Amino acid sequence: MTKQTVLGRVAQLARANINALLDQAEDPQKMLDQLIRDYTANIAEAEQAVAATIGNLRLLEEDHREDVDAAGEWGRKALAASRKADELRAGGSGAEADTFDNLAKVALERQLRSEREARTAEPTIASQTVVVEQLKSGLDRMGTKLTQLRSKRDELVARAASAQAQNRMMDAVESIDVMDPTSELGRFEDKVRREEAKAVGKQELAASSLDAQFEQLDSLGDSAEIETRLAALKSAS
Repeated sequence: MTKQTVLGRVAQLARANINALLDQAEDPQKMLDQLIRDYTANIAEAEQAVAATIGNLRLLEEDHREDVDAAGEWGRKALAASRKADELRAGGSGAEADTFDNLAKVALERQLRSEREARTAEPTIASQTVVVEQLKSGLDRMGTKLTQLRSKRDELVARAASAQAQNRMMDAVESIDVMDPTSELGRFEDKVRREEAKAVGKQELAASSLDAQFEQLDSLGDSAEIETRLAALKSAS
């Protein structure tokens, strides 16, 4: 994975807008569960890439230190060879002094090479150091984002459960409104009133029948009285 790829992945995941993603989801809870799984996997992948990048930087730093140390060592060797040449030349051993001067030149050449390699590596080390810091910062933001995802998921699950409970309660209330028991009581009351009216009608009917019987009885009494009085008249004559 290249440096640009790692930076792009970390930056994209760290900037992810959770609320915007939820607005586009048909099932936010399932989407969040999948997001958490994907995000966790992406963080693990990014951590491996960042670790590799850090490892490469440490190798560059180690090589740079070795070049710097080598440049110093070759410098010390050049100085020692030069001083030895001066001693030999002062003692009249010119040919041997030239040999040590040549050794000093070789040491100086290697010193220059080491210094050049060290200087060449320094810009790369500087840029890689910046990259590593960016990657570490991005990973921290990704960890924060993952925490937000998990918190949002738990909040959403709780809200969904509450909403479902409220919907069930409202459905129950609506069913109670549809099957209004007071309407059944009203119909039963009407039926009772009709039965009561029928009983009243029967009572009135029975009462009128009884009055008629009494009237008939009275009329029979009058007839008997008339017959009695007629018989008395006849007997008196």
